[in-house]
Amino acid sequence: MTLFDAIDHTWPAARRWQNGVWTLREGQGGGQRVSAATASGPASDGDIDTAEAEMRAIGQTPIFQMRGADDAALDTALANRGYEKRDATNIYTPIATLTDTPIPRVTAFAIWEPLAIMNDLWAQSGIGPERLAVMARAETKTAVLARWNEKPGGVAFAALHNDICMVHAVEVLPHQRRQGVAGWIMRRAAFWARSHGARHISVLCVADNTAANGLYRALGFEQVGQYHYRRAPA
Repeated sequence: MTLFDAIDHTWPAARRWQNGVWTLREGQGGGQRVSAATASGPASDGDIDTAEAEMRAIGQTPIFQMRGADDAALDTALANRGYEKRDATNIYTPIATLTDTPIPRVTAFAIWEPLAIMNDLWAQSGIGPERLAVMARAETKTAVLARWNEKPGGVAFAALHNDICMVHAVEVLPHQRRQGVAGWIMRRAAFWARSHGARHISVLCVADNTAANGLYRALGFEQVGQYHYRRAPA
């Protein structure tokens, strides 16, 4: 559960609470990851009813995160209720260091709070005020701005939990892609993480994003897990 704990703390929900087998989250528009319920053990039909009622009571469409084999029975139960499977996501950690190559001057910077241009870059990718609010809730954090061809190239968010640095919201402008920009972003995050005592770095990537998955593997990341969501039918 260590990596999932890091995900929860570095991309935190507005509120998180326990009810029976459930950890429930209030996302306030910050996306699936900060809104989904997760189970700590087997869940009965009555348990599912309870979670659905809790989420609807705060105005959220019921959504659950499936974290692997332990959730197989729950996954089947939700599928039988008509829940849609969404966004299988790979969890990566490196098998090689990202701090073995110096970063060229004026290529990538660790900055907090984000500059206006960084918020603009995120906005172009659909990351708006609600997700910026998620970032602000994390404790030890930074944002990374990359420059390429003397212009803004990309942006990311990184935060620490214990000795793990999680990198989120990696976005590279379309015209700056396939030039190594994302690699420099990840390396800058790794240098920042090391300076804050982190021993591990991790990143999440939607499974059907072929280009991004290829990038992380090329950087030396190894897939160590996967999760997906089940969302209630409309």
